[in-house]
Amino acid sequence: MLIRGKCHCGNIAFTLAWEPDPAEIPARACTCSFCAKHGGVWTSNPGGALKVVVEDPSLVSRYRFGTRTATFHICARCGVVPVVTSRIDDRLYAVVSVNAFEGVDPSLLRRASASFDGESEETRLARRKRNWIAKIDF
Repeated sequence: MLIRGKCHCGNIAFTLAWEPDPAEIPARACTCSFCAKHGGVWTSNPGGALKVVVEDPSLVSRYRFGTRTATFHICARCGVVPVVTSRIDDRLYAVVSVNAFEGVDPSLLRRASASFDGESEETRLARRKRNWIAKIDF
């Protein structure tokens, strides 16, 4: 399945190759203060391939908070956050927002709350290495 997504104005767009076609797509509603305020619901497929295209890089704001181990790529024109990345051991990992999906049947999404409060930085990075998308063309 090739999943397409983008911010509202289309400045930040992505395609995610998800093989094999998913019976369901896990959608993690993060409970951190940033995601709660932005409605962040993320997914990843560690075996998937992500391609991110930015029309105008000057209109992308990057935000890091807390442990400063994740970068939220925010479209400065429309305010949508379609992609989050984390550089771990010189490799880039990512998750994408299910809210930015285009044309994906909502019944495929398996939404669940996800809290990472109290997680050590070491545990957090190890979890991302296991679960986030590792094949990225940004």
